[in-house]
Amino acid sequence: MSSTTQRQNAAKLKREKAKAATSVQKKHIPVSAEGLTALQEEYDQLTKVKRKEISGVVQRAREEGDLRENAGYHAAREEQGMIEARIRELEYLIKNAVVTENFVEDQTVIRVGSIVTLELDGEDVTYSIVGAVEAQPRMGRISNESPVGRALLGHRVGDDFEIATPSASLRAIVKDVHGAVHGVSR
Repeated sequence: MSSTTQRQNAAKLKREKAKAATSVQKKHIPVSAEGLTALQEEYDQLTKVKRKEISGVVQRAREEGDLRENAGYHAAREEQGMIEARIRELEYLIKNAVVTENFVEDQTVIRVGSIVTLELDGEDVTYSIVGAVEAQPRMGRISNESPVGRALLGHRVGDDFEIATPSASLRAIVKDVHGAVHGVSR
């Protein structure tokens, strides 16, 4: 093999690796209809109101003089960076969101969007299984990615199984499973 061919093959391999590294696999993010609405409202607030406000603050701070010693300018730029990062995060979440009500699956099987009543180590608890974006464990909304949420997925009423968490192993018995009504957890 000539050195030219070797260089061409090496360059081709390098381009393919770079292309593979930059092509991000789309991750589906489960979210309820109202969760998606909340994300869109936050995005609109940040892009239409907050972005303009912080630009004005940065401009006014810039006009105060020497930027090296201008704490107000640096604080405003830091806040602007945080707002822009949140906007990018929201764009990603909205772009990859999959509304859970669109799943047409068996309502007797625990899935994202299910409301589950179970006996957990002898105590009755009710959880709504939601995507990680909407998780609020103290309000009974657990993520499908959490240890408990992940362990519940796919089970049915009557199933008796162990849930391994980082701090303990819990015995669970599924008592009731039903779908959320229009994505609203009860």
